[in-house]
Amino acid sequence: MTYQSALITGASSGIGAAFARALPRATALLLTGRDRDRLNALAQELGLNGRQVRTVVADLTDAEGRYAVIGAAETARVDLVINNAGIGQLGRVIDNSELREMEMVQVNIAAPVEISRGLLPMMLRHAHESGTRAGIINVASTAAFAPMPLFATYAASKTFLLNYTEALAEELAQEPIDVLALCPGATETRFFERAGVENPPSGKLGSAPMHSAERVAQEGLRALGQERVHVVGPTNYLASIAMRLLPRRFITAAVENTLQKWK
Repeated sequence: MTYQSALITGASSGIGAAFARALPRATALLLTGRDRDRLNALAQELGLNGRQVRTVVADLTDAEGRYAVIGAAETARVDLVINNAGIGQLGRVIDNSELREMEMVQVNIAAPVEISRGLLPMMLRHAHESGTRAGIINVASTAAFAPMPLFATYAASKTFLLNYTEALAEELAQEPIDVLALCPGATETRFFERAGVENPPSGKLGSAPMHSAERVAQEGLRALGQERVHVVGPTNYLASIAMRLLPRRFITAAVENTLQKWK
């Protein structure tokens, strides 16, 4: 279906920008992120031929930034929310800075919870009045399916987001809104660079291929309204099943051995 207006967090690059490009031109866009120049460039690219594209420069590690996004989204009367913004940090918890650890919690957990809760009443009211459906996509990760030493806080935050999204989907099952947890694996974005990964996977992560941001966004949009959880790629899907079935000690040891090679 075509949504009237979409909010995309973390829209300045990567999966967020891919979502913005993948949505139909009939959907107005509200793009948020911290990089003003990249947001403006994307808005200019997508705002041709009269399409309405707004930007909000906001830092989701800060409560004020999250409130600013919610206020702008209410004004734009969004009926699709894509909580895409996320940050990670490679390293032992004790070696990472306290600030970075808390930033992961704020962006990966607090932001999608606050934004979803803040906008749901408006979205549901509009959907009931107009006879249409609204949508929420929370971008989790295949990291959500197992504890990950050296990515402990990041993986745990994505586990929270996965469980939160599935529970929210069930709570809203009788309402005119579709809720999806999108779980990509390694994706060709700037995530690894920002996470302090010195030797990122090149083309493959173990036996799982790296996917383009465009594929992730397109699969997410297709899955919304059809599934509650969508894992991108068959190899990642099989890995997600294995991570839920194999002994936890085996999984954590295997993950740590793999991530040690990224340092």
